[in-house]
Amino acid sequence: MTEYTERILTAPANKRRAPALIAGLILAPFCALLFQVYVTRFFPFLSYLELPLLIVVYFALMRREAISAVLYGAAIGLFQDALTPAQPIGMYGIVKTLVGYFAASVSQRFDVENPILIAILTFFFYFFHEFFYWVLTRALLGEMSNFDTQQKIVFGLLNAAVSLPLFHVLDRMKVTA
Repeated sequence: MTEYTERILTAPANKRRAPALIAGLILAPFCALLFQVYVTRFFPFLSYLELPLLIVVYFALMRREAISAVLYGAAIGLFQDALTPAQPIGMYGIVKTLVGYFAASVSQRFDVENPILIAILTFFFYFFHEFFYWVLTRALLGEMSNFDTQQKIVFGLLNAAVSLPLFHVLDRMKVTA
């Protein structure tokens, strides 16, 4: 077959997947943001879990496109800023934009199908996210906040442990969509 006929034969399948893909791109961060805002109010011990960040990292690692990862991270970060009370809008937007860019850049260099590498990258990006948020809080807002390294390392390991089953579920959604 020629390239033209292969494109014609596969075009309807791609069109059928498009609504499911769009729903996954919107539904997953929406659920993660609702979890971040509302579930942590009732169960404060789950406040360490940064699901919107994990969604940004997953999207950036799997798509491997820096521009789309930057836009996706900025959108999720700004929505998280809008839903978080008593915080200036833009802080999470800036941090998640950078995480999306660096995760997409890393995914172009490494095989991101390896679960151990995914856990390591998730830990690194969680730590990067928290550190850069702390830097922005001190530099832009002038607030003197404490950065507890041991606590961030433990929370990073917990987020890395949660990322493996979460990424597996998101992969399943992508395959069945």
